[in-house]
Amino acid sequence: MSRIRYDLCARDFVLSLGHATRIMGIVNGTPDSFSGDGKMGVAACLRHARKLIREGADIIDIGGESTRPGALSVSAREEARRVIPVIDALARKIKIPISVDTSKIDVACRALDAGASIVNDIRGTRISTGFLKMVRDYNAAIVIMHMRGTPATMHSLAKYKDVVREVIEELKISVEKCLAIGIKKDRIIVDPGIGFAKTADHNLALISHLNRLNVLRCPILLGTSRKSFIGQILKSDAGGRLMGTAATVTAGAMQGAHIVRVHDVQAIKETLKVTDAILNAHA
Repeated sequence: MSRIRYDLCARDFVLSLGHATRIMGIVNGTPDSFSGDGKMGVAACLRHARKLIREGADIIDIGGESTRPGALSVSAREEARRVIPVIDALARKIKIPISVDTSKIDVACRALDAGASIVNDIRGTRISTGFLKMVRDYNAAIVIMHMRGTPATMHSLAKYKDVVREVIEELKISVEKCLAIGIKKDRIIVDPGIGFAKTADHNLALISHLNRLNVLRCPILLGTSRKSFIGQILKSDAGGRLMGTAATVTAGAMQGAHIVRVHDVQAIKETLKVTDAILNAHA
């Protein structure tokens, strides 16, 4: 199948997308991550980030607040304490892009000052004008993720007549808002928000029809790693969802995902190496 080629330019790097699916490795600087891989302390986060890079991560995504259902919010000060020293230390030593997973403008600003180049905000379809202006002023890239409500209320809002069409329509509004504010199109990434205000059936439909998001003309990020809908299918906890995650990543890549956000970088790197070889094979 043909793959649309995009160039994602952010600050001082150019990440070429389209010829291979890129891997965003997750570093959770939280004690209450749903996936059970939360790290507390700068040293532990740095060790984990370096491990993911050795395993083949193309981007490192660092977060300091859990977004699982029912998770308690933390202050901007505490979130910054968890992530800024990690970003600062990593940015001095690595060349791959660093993403900050935050919804707080103060944390995002400090992260970009410390060396991050991408802001990954789960509030993508409800993001404030002030937040977007900050992204524009830093000339950073932004991940626009689809979600309704908040992590505390999202499950009650998982009601759609046509989930794929409605997600695309709501993402389109956010992309247009970014453009109106002055964020360049090559700095916008879209994410359908698997697991956020979605049932298991909604998640499966979005993965199955992910290529329809190409109408937005932005790189597509898919985040399925260890999520509960995989556990529902496999009857397993977060620690037993690697093969299910690999299946969703393969399906996503076949449907045009440009970036996959995962915990298990080495295994997914091998999965994508074969998937991309199939996609790029010539008859």
